[in-house]
Amino acid sequence: MAIWLTLCGAIVVIAYLLGSFPTGYIAVKQLKGIDIREVGSGSTGATNVLRTLGKGPGAFVLVLDSLKGVLAIALVYWLFNFNPIQNYIPPTVDAQVWQSWLITLAGLVAILGHSKSIFLGFTGGKSVAISLGILLAISWQIGLATAGVFAVVVAISRIVSLSSIAGAIAVSIFMVILHQPLPYILFGIAGGLYVILRHRPNIERLLAGTEPKIGQHVATPEQTI
Repeated sequence: MAIWLTLCGAIVVIAYLLGSFPTGYIAVKQLKGIDIREVGSGSTGATNVLRTLGKGPGAFVLVLDSLKGVLAIALVYWLFNFNPIQNYIPPTVDAQVWQSWLITLAGLVAILGHSKSIFLGFTGGKSVAISLGILLAISWQIGLATAGVFAVVVAISRIVSLSSIAGAIAVSIFMVILHQPLPYILFGIAGGLYVILRHRPNIERLLAGTEPKIGQHVATPEQTI
């Protein structure tokens, strides 16, 4: 049992480190020589990279940040399907139930790592792209449905933050509608709430009518984002 718990703990730590990998920060540093946390919204995520460097780099960071989430969940699937490791699963453990809870935990710490990166002094992004990757790895149907909500809202409003918040709310609804296990429903609730909390300054600007649309710029950096 001790070896099994150690393996599970290692997966959680790796998931956090994957989430912490500062894709946006590195991209902007290499291409423009600046600290992205000092421009725009101060976020290291794909939206701020889009504002800073344009569509190509923004899309590149979006894809890589999503892949971080996919990899975090893929590690859990690998743990439960790699034959040599299966010998360490205690006979009293329900592998399917254990896997769903470990996926939930790995997903949440990966989201935390993206926004509180150990490599950037516990700063980072708003965890939207990595959350999408996690959802696609858990259930591609829910991932695509959530991306669809985001796409519809952004097409209508042209406001990325509003679209992210709408997607964060929709996740839990899709989890229930598609009869996902309890751990995944809890992931949808906790992850969605966390993403919304990361958008507090955006919500304030939305209420004030000053939130920038695509192509516009945030007036001043918000270092805490």
